[in-house]
Amino acid sequence: MEPEQLEKANTQDRTIPDALNTDALGAWRRTHHLNALRAGDTGKEVVLMGWVQRRRDHGGVIFVDLRDREGITQVVFNPDVDAAVHEKAHALRSEYVIAVRGRVDRRPDGMTNPTLETGEIEVLVFELRILSRASAPPFLIEDDLDVSEMIRLKHRHIDLRRPRLQRNLLSRHRAAAAVRSFLNQNGFLDIETPFLTRSTPEGARDYIVPSRVNPGQFYALPQSPQLFKQLLMISGFDRYYQIVRCFRDEDLRADRQPEFTQIDMEMSFVGEEDIMDVSERMLSEMFRALRGEPLSLPLPRISYAEAIDRFGLDRPDTRFGLELEEVTDLLLDSDFKTFSSVARGGGIVKALNAKGCGGFSRKDIDDLAEFVKIYKAKGLAWVKVKETEWQSPIAKYFSEAEKDRLARRLDMAPGDLVFFMADDSVIVNESLGNLRNLLGKKLKLIDDTRFQFLWITHFPLLEYDDMEKRFKALHHPFTAPLETDIPFLETDPVRVRSRAYDLVLNGYEIGGGSIRNHQRQLQEKIFQVLGLSPEAREEKFGFLLSALDAGAPPHGGIAFGFDRLVMLLCREASIRDVIAFPKTQKAACLMTNAPSEAGKEQLDELHLKIKKT
Repeated sequence: MEPEQLEKANTQDRTIPDALNTDALGAWRRTHHLNALRAGDTGKEVVLMGWVQRRRDHGGVIFVDLRDREGITQVVFNPDVDAAVHEKAHALRSEYVIAVRGRVDRRPDGMTNPTLETGEIEVLVFELRILSRASAPPFLIEDDLDVSEMIRLKHRHIDLRRPRLQRNLLSRHRAAAAVRSFLNQNGFLDIETPFLTRSTPEGARDYIVPSRVNPGQFYALPQSPQLFKQLLMISGFDRYYQIVRCFRDEDLRADRQPEFTQIDMEMSFVGEEDIMDVSERMLSEMFRALRGEPLSLPLPRISYAEAIDRFGLDRPDTRFGLELEEVTDLLLDSDFKTFSSVARGGGIVKALNAKGCGGFSRKDIDDLAEFVKIYKAKGLAWVKVKETEWQSPIAKYFSEAEKDRLARRLDMAPGDLVFFMADDSVIVNESLGNLRNLLGKKLKLIDDTRFQFLWITHFPLLEYDDMEKRFKALHHPFTAPLETDIPFLETDPVRVRSRAYDLVLNGYEIGGGSIRNHQRQLQEKIFQVLGLSPEAREEKFGFLLSALDAGAPPHGGIAFGFDRLVMLLCREASIRDVIAFPKTQKAACLMTNAPSEAGKEQLDELHLKIKKT
């Protein structure tokens, strides 16, 4: 098309968007989305609207792949059908938004496209409207992109046009719909709780919001609706849920965002089994909606103690083996003082047998030793098992009897590479647990097509913080202890197990909850063990303690990380790919340039002043 013709066509089209935004659309009402037409629709007159995915000019006939969120339909501009429309189609470019009216026709023999559901048909166009022009996009609208995530997030409105992200957000919608449908049918009430609340201790760092009408005072955005959902149980609502936004001001990573969504549930007059049962059936319906088949129930479960003993972590990936083995008892009298001194001093010695990895180079092993330093490990001992001997810098320190006992317990065979670590139990378990995960990936032991769930139960109620020299709640301070362990609150708090439970999927924690304290006396006792003075208890939690005095039912609940769950079901590596408008790892929105500075007038209204650094 000549420049003056193109300008004329563009000038003529400038009035079209206004015309199509009136009620008098007539024949220009869209009749089908772009994945709807099939061979059986041949001969129908249709109106289609969407974005130009690509345009191809084949010997005078122009082919356009027209795209919407449902799919793609090929539309054809043939001068033999309408010469004026064909001429106008020369102006079309990638990402133009157009409307076409035409007739459905079968594609010629040998020209079908089996990769498209609409691949048997095309639409012969006899009228075209250009609804909106587009500048050249910063990247192609396709899934296999070699473009940095920063560029994609800067142009997120373009990025979201890609088929993969559209499929992910459709899956997210279906997952949420399945959850709502299931919970509504099982007696749960969808009740909203406040976003502007007060800051409470024992959690991650809060996002705080200054109050204009209460100078010098602040709200906190909720890390979860924990206290409110307990209050709803005390108010008699029996079963509550929300698919709710929550906020945590913490360091970010691929599966963590400053604002996130969770499926939040609470039930009255229940125990752990009731909550696990409802959760499993809900997840099964979600799987049916997204994967086409339900889960096999009940899901497996192990205790926290067993998870740490076998896998080193409380969120184990059980799609592969390489389980850890404690060998402390075998090395109490070892001549290798690094091991025996730890074993006698209250630490532990554990081993991981990397079966068949005896061919690892010294550099491979050194790289693994550097990796475990991330988890505060001081070193990583190793032994290569040869046909007639152990090859290792530490082999000379073991007697033949010790070697025999270790070989039997660790199932050591020629060709194996065994790693040992001796230290504080937390360091050993975390280091070897993460080393196990790394080796699982490195050795390609993980079947990425599997979904392996696991309940972890009976977590410790408390942990001791060496920095602050006090006990902290492992989950949160409202978790109930096992009744058999309540006496240990006075004498040995670390020994107390809780009525908490987490659900793990493929090595990710996707949900966690507990039975709550429903009696004031027990709740106050736990606050006391946590080091909260009577004044602090009243200031921070007086409203909860007062509510417990009003007659509280036994209750408990769970919250599922919805973003993380959808990420796993969509087989994505980052939750940013299942969230419409995510933040970067520095909690910034590159598209809107948030966060941004506040104006002086806004700060004055809030009685705030920015401190220069």
